[in-house]
Amino acid sequence: MLTILGKRASTRAFCDGISRRNFLKIGSLGMGLSLPQLLAAEAQIGVRNSNKSIILIYLVGGPPHQDMFDLKPNAPSEIAGEFHPIPTNVPGIEICEHMPRLAGMMDKLAIIRSMCDCQPEHNAYQCYTGRSQRKPPVPAGGWPSLGATVSKLQGPMDPSVPPFVSLCYTTTHGPYNEPGPGFLGVPHSSLRPLGPTRHDMVLNGITHDRLDDRDSLLSSLDRFRRNADASGMMVGMDAFTEQAMGVLTSSKLADALDLSKEDPKVRERYGTGDTKVMIDGNGAPRVPQNFLTARRLVEAGARIVTVNYSKWDWHGASYGTIFDRQREDHPVFDKALSALLEDLHDRGMEDDVTVGIWGEFGRTPKINKGVGRDHWPRVSFALLAGGGMKTGQVIGATDRLAGEPVERPVRFGELFATLYHNLGVDVETATVTDLHGRPQFLVPDGAKPIHELV
Repeated sequence: MLTILGKRASTRAFCDGISRRNFLKIGSLGMGLSLPQLLAAEAQIGVRNSNKSIILIYLVGGPPHQDMFDLKPNAPSEIAGEFHPIPTNVPGIEICEHMPRLAGMMDKLAIIRSMCDCQPEHNAYQCYTGRSQRKPPVPAGGWPSLGATVSKLQGPMDPSVPPFVSLCYTTTHGPYNEPGPGFLGVPHSSLRPLGPTRHDMVLNGITHDRLDDRDSLLSSLDRFRRNADASGMMVGMDAFTEQAMGVLTSSKLADALDLSKEDPKVRERYGTGDTKVMIDGNGAPRVPQNFLTARRLVEAGARIVTVNYSKWDWHGASYGTIFDRQREDHPVFDKALSALLEDLHDRGMEDDVTVGIWGEFGRTPKINKGVGRDHWPRVSFALLAGGGMKTGQVIGATDRLAGEPVERPVRFGELFATLYHNLGVDVETATVTDLHGRPQFLVPDGAKPIHELV
């Protein structure tokens, strides 16, 4: 084990006189293996042999399936609402009239209309982990997210780019926020570059040569460590050391986050939004340019990129009618998502990058007195694209009121099994170890990938 020590400190020091902020250890992970040995062992069993990635987009608050991708024009007016379906470029598939760009590329999308096991309350947990907190037993520490699990199993694709990057904004409503790494612990947390640590991803005048000096190393990492400590990310400092050094000694991650390096015509295709405007005060901001940032990150080598997008909790009344809100939101979403899919195909990335879009539940068939729709966990939708999947199809169906699945119900476990499959992970054999040393499968109830897609 290598220990790099800074100056002794008179306050807040350990028994050897070294301050907590002035030591950096590279090596022991508590298992008798140094970090290089562990990396070599993982490489030997093939956990880093995939160059596949996922962009997971969480539509905060529960989007209305019957006003977006499962319209029921023949239902009574209090069910059908104000919007009309339009044909897509796949015969027989129709979607909302306010998403014409996506309609023109439906051959690149798969719609699941029969998600059937949603939690009834606002909670992002299931959207990021594929599991319900309501279904025991939940292991100590909680279930890890998709990003944390992939970080554990596959590690970084590129040493200068973390395997798991979150572009999610912190919301004032706690359950909307992305859950942590669960029992896998802090070393497999996401890098969150939208906060102040983004400014510390460059050396700020310190040359690579000066990194040979231990004092310069500690100085260059100091602000990165301090900001991360404030959010509790640096408890597992050993696991972050190599990642931090890779970030600091390469411009790859910083360049991926710098949209000024992108062609202005491409940026315009995605659209823009204000990062400081939270929809209804407690959702995520409507920032379509994060779809572009996500594409740049997976292109740079990130395996998992998560995005939380806008606010879809439209009960009506004080929020305005659900249809007014959708006339505002759908065209922005349509433009951004279609630009992302076009980009992936134009760059030859459509087989390597899976895009998944969903919220925590659907919306009530009947429009309420406030001209909105309420929570409806019985059925919702999911969109999938890329990943070499069989797109241009609809999976599942709902009844005439869009209230119950009547054909091919799909569970979150199957959805996440499909994501793991696209990354080259076999969910029937792969496990991660919980805090009690027990192996845990990655998806619940023996779920398998959606056979219609893979």
